[in-house]
Amino acid sequence: MLRLRLTLLPVLAACMAARSVAADAPPPATTGLSPFFAPAAAAPRAPDEDGFLQRWLLLEPIVKPNRTNAGFTPSYVRQALSAVYFPGQFGPVPRDGQIAQATPPLRWHALDSALFDVKLFNFAQALGKPTYGVIFWAVTVVNSPREMDNVRLAVGSNSASMWWVNGKEAAGLFGDRRMVMDDVVSQPLTLKKGRNVIRGAVINGPGLSDFCIRILDAKGQPVRDITLTTR
Repeated sequence: MLRLRLTLLPVLAACMAARSVAADAPPPATTGLSPFFAPAAAAPRAPDEDGFLQRWLLLEPIVKPNRTNAGFTPSYVRQALSAVYFPGQFGPVPRDGQIAQATPPLRWHALDSALFDVKLFNFAQALGKPTYGVIFWAVTVVNSPREMDNVRLAVGSNSASMWWVNGKEAAGLFGDRRMVMDDVVSQPLTLKKGRNVIRGAVINGPGLSDFCIRILDAKGQPVRDITLTTR
C-alpha cells in the first residue's frame, strides 16, 4: 500500500501542476469583429441600397443587470437611459479609440456594419465583453447635402432603445421586443444641411442585441443622398 501511495504522488503532483497552469492561462483569443464589422474607412460612407445606416461609433457595453426584458416600460427605459454613466454622454461626438470614463472605463470603436443591422451582441462577444444585462451606446454623423424637412427616423431594436437627432429625442422603443425593420417611425423632423448627429442607446437583459436605422422621406422612401462619418 505504501509503495502504491509513493507511486501515485508524482502523478498527483503533475495533475496539480497542470491544473495550476490551466488556471493561470489567458482566456482563449476572440475571433475578432469579422464577419459582422470592419474598421470604419476614412472616406464617407453612403447608406446601403435600402437606406440603412451602417457606420457607427459603438461604446463597449455598460453593465446594467436585468434578469428579464419584460420590465422595460417607458418609465424604466427613460430612467435607465437618461442616467449619466460617463462624462460627455450627450456631448461632442467621440473619437475612435477614445476612452469613456465609466466604471470601468470603456472604449469607443468606429465600425462599418457588414449587414443592414448592427449586431451589438456579436460586437460585445468579439471583444470579450458582457453580452447580457447591458446598455450599448451608438453615435453616427449624417451629412446632408441640403436641408431636408419632413423626414422620419425608422428604427428597429432588440431590446428597448431610445434615439436622439441633434440632441432632441426622436424615437423610443419599449418592452421586450425583437429587432424588426421600421418597427417605430419618428414624428417628422428636419435634417440640417451639413452635419447631423444621431445618438442612441439600446438596453437588453438576456438574449441577442442589435438595431437597424434608416431615414425615410415624406413619401416613406429611404433617403440615400446622405453620407455617414464618425467625426
